[in-house]
Amino acid sequence: MESFELKRSKDSVNSDQSAHWSSFPDEVLERVLSRLKSHRDRSSASLVCKDWYHAERWSRTNVFIGNCYSVSQEIVVRRFSRIRSVTLKGKPRFSDFNLVPENWGANIHAWLVVFAAKYPFLEELRLKRMAINDQSLEFLAVSFPNFKALSLLSCDGFSTNGLAAIATHCKNLTELDIQENDIDDIGGSWLSCFPESFTSLEVLNFANLTSDINFDALEKLVGRCKSMRVLKLNRSVSLEQLQRLLVNAPRLAELGTGSFSQELIVREYEELESALSNCKNMHTLSGLWDAKGIYLPALYPACTHLTFLNLSYAALQSLELAKLLPHRRRLKHLWVLDTVEDKGLEAVGLNCPLLEELRVFPADPFDDEIVHGVTDAGFVAVSFGCPRLHYVLYFCRQMTNAAVATIVQNCPDFTHFRLCIMNPGQPDHLTNEPMDEAFGAVVKTCTKLQRLSVSGRLTDRTFEYIGRYAKNLETLSVAFAGSSDWGMQCVLGGCPKLRKLEIRDCPFGNAALLSGLEKYESMRSLWMSACNVTMNGCRLLAREMPRLNIEVMKEDGSDDSQADKVYVYRSIAGPRRDAPRSVLTL
Repeated sequence: MESFELKRSKDSVNSDQSAHWSSFPDEVLERVLSRLKSHRDRSSASLVCKDWYHAERWSRTNVFIGNCYSVSQEIVVRRFSRIRSVTLKGKPRFSDFNLVPENWGANIHAWLVVFAAKYPFLEELRLKRMAINDQSLEFLAVSFPNFKALSLLSCDGFSTNGLAAIATHCKNLTELDIQENDIDDIGGSWLSCFPESFTSLEVLNFANLTSDINFDALEKLVGRCKSMRVLKLNRSVSLEQLQRLLVNAPRLAELGTGSFSQELIVREYEELESALSNCKNMHTLSGLWDAKGIYLPALYPACTHLTFLNLSYAALQSLELAKLLPHRRRLKHLWVLDTVEDKGLEAVGLNCPLLEELRVFPADPFDDEIVHGVTDAGFVAVSFGCPRLHYVLYFCRQMTNAAVATIVQNCPDFTHFRLCIMNPGQPDHLTNEPMDEAFGAVVKTCTKLQRLSVSGRLTDRTFEYIGRYAKNLETLSVAFAGSSDWGMQCVLGGCPKLRKLEIRDCPFGNAALLSGLEKYESMRSLWMSACNVTMNGCRLLAREMPRLNIEVMKEDGSDDSQADKVYVYRSIAGPRRDAPRSVLTL
């Protein structure tokens, strides 16, 4: 749990240090600590001495828990009594790829029951990969009278009836952010549940809902909420409806449009263009579902101050993107589909000198016969024109060692480098050599690197490079790579700041797993699936490291020799009590 470290209890803090460090009143110390915004800084401060521990405890109002099973609800409320905001993460990231068994856990309800008793003044709840049902949402809505903000990201188990309960009962709600959830969308009538007197909403995001919504209710809601700054719509909202909403919300800073493809007459187009041009504060634009190039010029007046453009739902072609980008010279964050091809990325390099983040997603990742896409050439073109680039997620169908070496030479400040060559085990497409030297160049050149995803044909040499040079690496994701246990041993023995290690479909076995005995307690988690790990190896790890939770996932609940999926994480709460039959806890 990275929001606060509980490995050392208050009794273990040296009392002599306490007298040395605290020479001013508790109220002053609490005021000073309250100005620390970083969770890690606050955690470090709490370990200085007893007085600092208590001051940090009493002054904290928000808590971040990176793994809901790393600590219990009771431990949290026992330590902190004034929490108003909670951020909680649940399932492993590979649940996004359907690799985690159904009903795995991470249910929020037990947390809500405890919070209702201890934190009736709770105002914010932000959940990621948690299970939450409609009953829990209703319980949340009626249990916290001052509740203001709900954010659900990649959660499941609920329906729009749960959203109706939030709309009905949360009188002070300022934020309702629903994104990328597995939700049972049974209609848009939930929007009509906001009371007519309700005016406080500032953030509304329902972009991933699929059904038609009650537009009259939405229009009235937006009209009443004069402080609305974020509005992200689903694809059922038409261009004509978008124009009507924008007239009532000219102060928007972030806009997610609905569908951008309806036929417009000249008057309707001019009205849309005028409404967009009046959004003087807009810095983020997304949506543009099914965008047609003919309507993109309507966006130009609103693009002057954009810093974030998300086109991941708009299958734009290279020429369309090239026409759009000259109006976005201040752009810092760009998400696109690979339909823009290398020519589109060349336009990015020419027009976006301030770009810091680029994400290129596959429009159709499962079509092997697809003719469009991006390659090493597009990535290199971006690197020449965008020297500030430090975050990349790049899905492509071919790459070369030389291209990656050029890219990191042009952009040496990468903190996040996630290269996904979509065909597993594919080598350098020009030399047919493994991609070892590409990732070797990344870790040698990018000394600030925190997150790395590797792909392509890789031998143990890649992991030797990572262990030797990636001294600030915190998260490593590996798939279909490596030659032997030595690769994983190099990583675990050489990356001092490693916190998350995610591995699938690799030849690593028990020797690799057990090489992390000195590392796992300082990490948040390890995931291994479709590797060569056995149940005996996992049991040995459990005996050697009794404070770790070692979970083996098997769809049939069997206890045979192979460990299909292994999830290892540190916890001060002990083994969880809600594991399904398909999860064996060792």
